[in-house]
Amino acid sequence: MAYQGITYEGLVAETINFRGDNGDLINGYLARPNGTGPYPTIINIHHMPGWDKWVHSLTRDFASEGFVTLAPNFHYREEGVTPQDRSDSIRGKGGMPDSRTMADLSAAIEIARNLPYSNGKVGIIGYCSGGRQVYLAACTLSGIDAAVDCWGGGVITPDSDLTPAQPVSPHTFSADLSCPLMGVFGNDDARPNPDEVNETEALLKQHNKNYEFHRYDGAGHGFLARDRDSYRQHAAVDVMPKIIEFFNKNLA
Repeated sequence: MAYQGITYEGLVAETINFRGDNGDLINGYLARPNGTGPYPTIINIHHMPGWDKWVHSLTRDFASEGFVTLAPNFHYREEGVTPQDRSDSIRGKGGMPDSRTMADLSAAIEIARNLPYSNGKVGIIGYCSGGRQVYLAACTLSGIDAAVDCWGGGVITPDSDLTPAQPVSPHTFSADLSCPLMGVFGNDDARPNPDEVNETEALLKQHNKNYEFHRYDGAGHGFLARDRDSYRQHAAVDVMPKIIEFFNKNLA
């Protein structure tokens, strides 16, 4: 017996493997509506705390909104058992190598775009280091239809902080941004701080890019992560519908 106003909902969620940079076999968490589609697709890029339970939970949240969502594990090659172990491993090596990350992300985009229940449109979203990777990818990779940078630290990186793994500051590619961009920031954040967000916005305006920024007082780094002390409900409940609307608008 069906209750009035209640319709069937179902999700499929599982770990998958795919080939990334240099043909390496890496894993990802894939969640999707239980139907034939076609559905728009999101690549959900984890933060530096790693490919953790919050990232998996958020992947299912996006699927419940009607998106095929793939969260690649960019730390898969690192030493350690826990997500934090692998994050510590990559920090000790100077951060995620941009060339490898972009190759892994390109592979994830192709996998997702060609799933039989995908509509062929792909958006990307990332948090912390993943936000930086979103900005870099949106400016340097093809095949991205929308991008959301959540508090990406290091989008503007001083020359003194560049490393062999991350040799170029992503903001220098701003003129090449090839898709609509949403930025999500807390005004209490230190990385990026409000001045860096202002500078990034000035660059996007200068190059006449399609963008929108959402900035929140009383929120800092990681304010969407429900399992951390940084979570700020007022900002999270306001911005999540905006993110869903942005993806629906650009990936339909």
